[in-house]
Amino acid sequence: MTTVAVIGASRGIGLELARQYAADGCRVHATTRALDAPGALGAVGGDVHLHPLDVVDDGQIEALAGALSEEPIDILIHNAGINAGRGAGDPETTARSMRINAEAPIVTVAALLDSVVAGGDRKVAVMSSVQGSGRSRAGSPDLYGDSKRELNTRFRAIEPEWRARGITAVALHPGYVRTDMTGSHASLSPEESVRGIRNVLAGLTAKDSGRFLDYRGKDVAW
Repeated sequence: MTTVAVIGASRGIGLELARQYAADGCRVHATTRALDAPGALGAVGGDVHLHPLDVVDDGQIEALAGALSEEPIDILIHNAGINAGRGAGDPETTARSMRINAEAPIVTVAALLDSVVAGGDRKVAVMSSVQGSGRSRAGSPDLYGDSKRELNTRFRAIEPEWRARGITAVALHPGYVRTDMTGSHASLSPEESVRGIRNVLAGLTAKDSGRFLDYRGKDVAW
């Protein structure tokens, strides 16, 4: 049985990842900040295990790693993030955006790395965005894009260490998806995006590690 961990699964893309993997018979470990009121995530059927996690809480990250220490993880997807909008942002908002979007994915994956190494597939994906591309909105204030660009920088720095442990790790752009974060004007449904993401992850081989891919498997410029 394939075991998948989805960090940030309470809604949108993360929720759909949990649904689709569970529907295919995978064991799914899914995190939410509101374990006492998981909403739609709590209604997902199958072999789904919910865990509390606020990615800015180092104690909760450590607790999750402890809870999964005996559980090999085949595929780890870090999806949690926020959209603080465009513009420079005030210092507090900027710091929070960077902590959640740029720092937390690297910290959380590092905490769970032993479980991924113990898995069969040994695949990691961090959810980035085309807005994190250096070619996107160059010179324009964009707090969300800046945080994703910083994530890409950190990912590229740490990925060789993960690769050395036998892990295939990629950054992913899920497309412009209709979620609570983007609103109803986005062109892509969560179902379509996640089907693409799953196909991309299923087809990864070791030589793909370190790439920045969209949900169709096409390379995105760093």
